[in-house]
Amino acid sequence: MHQARFREAVMRAYQRCCAICRLRRAELVEAAHIVSDADGGEPVVTNGMGLCKLHHAAFDQHIIGVRPDLRIAVREDILAEVDGPMLLHGLQGFHGQALGVVPRNQRDRPSAEFLERRWEQFRAAG
Repeated sequence: MHQARFREAVMRAYQRCCAICRLRRAELVEAAHIVSDADGGEPVVTNGMGLCKLHHAAFDQHIIGVRPDLRIAVREDILAEVDGPMLLHGLQGFHGQALGVVPRNQRDRPSAEFLERRWEQFRAAG
């Protein structure tokens, strides 16, 4: 029950689009936890981001990370990889960029504390 409320709150805050690539196909955008349930993350909008399925999976696998200053980082081994246009434009091209969408309402923006916790996990995975 709390997950449905979490999803709706995050989707509304992110205007039903991906925070990274701005994809506006709501059926392809999900509410991603910054700090997972397993790690004690709360189902509150400040612990979530709207992410498309690709970026949600990449975020969960620590292929991409979001710094506390809301800039995107791509893991070094992924940046060094040579593959097709999806890797180049779907992941590598976002390295160093600011999030494309953040909630308009300041109180709905990602918590710096949650981002810092997740950022440390990303750095440890790389």
